[in-house]
Amino acid sequence: MSPDRQAPGGIGPDDVPRLSPMFRLQWEEAQGCRVLLYPEGMVRLNGPAGEILNCCDGVRSVAAIIGELAGRFPDAATLSNDVYQFLDKAHDNQWIDYAPA
Repeated sequence: MSPDRQAPGGIGPDDVPRLSPMFRLQWEEAQGCRVLLYPEGMVRLNGPAGEILNCCDGVRSVAAIIGELAGRFPDAATLSNDVYQFLDKAHDNQWIDYAPA
């Protein structure tokens, strides 16, 4: 899937994801990874999930995030699909929402 196509969940390339206010993303040295903190606990993120969420700043569009990650990880063949799928799950988990257009 190219970054200009809409994902099955309805996320489009021009949507601008941002971390939901009740979560905080940070590097956790003890865990050796990025974690998502919230009042009831913590979610330990794998490398790709942490990289994607780190780009969800409320400024960059999905297409810009995919472009940035493609530049950093040029050998990731399914990067676009992976980003769309992760963002759909992150939205379902209420980790992210979308900045108003």
